[in-house]
Amino acid sequence: MDDLIGIAAVLTARFCPLRLYLDRQEEYEEPPYYAVCKQVSYHLGTPFEAEAVWDEVCTILPYAGEDERALFDQCVARCQGKEWPLFSDFDVPVTSARHGIRGTVDKVDPARPAFVLTRANEAPQAGVWGADRIRIACYIACVAESLGLEVDGGWVEYVPSGVLRYCVPGPRDRRIMLRAIAAAKKVEEGEVPKKPLNPPCVRCPHQERCGPGPRRLSDLL
Repeated sequence: MDDLIGIAAVLTARFCPLRLYLDRQEEYEEPPYYAVCKQVSYHLGTPFEAEAVWDEVCTILPYAGEDERALFDQCVARCQGKEWPLFSDFDVPVTSARHGIRGTVDKVDPARPAFVLTRANEAPQAGVWGADRIRIACYIACVAESLGLEVDGGWVEYVPSGVLRYCVPGPRDRRIMLRAIAAAKKVEEGEVPKKPLNPPCVRCPHQERCGPGPRRLSDLL
């Protein structure tokens, strides 16, 4: 199990292997906005009292403040009053020995069969975000090996938008997946990757350590 690559790492490597390398030197902490969306997600498909769910959020995030409450209110407003499918299992660990990856499926129902990934960002105008197509491709492989579920796609739940969309990855998505897995494995093996062309630096927390121009290896370590 320890030699399997997390799907989150695969997605980071897909955009910038160097960011994955730098991320490995820091402790990971779940973003508070994800914790808010995740807790709302647990209750979708069943009647729920908003304040009771907010109390759960505050138990998970004792420091929750105005920003977390504003996001929570947005999620509730956009999700309540809609029909959401019920799933039988939550937070199910899955792996693919064939591809050397592992992850946790947010929701699964073998009877359908189907699975859902919960996202804490707004939905695009149509379809799902490109990164989520790669996530779905990874999880299709994992649920097939771990759970024996043969599915051609998966659902993506954009909680802040109150949107649920189905995604069927194509050949291009699976090619990207394979390249990203290979890049992530090299990082796990200790290789220092090069900065790719046009990486998404604007949202990267390592901008100061990884600026433009020539850099010495000692500057990154």
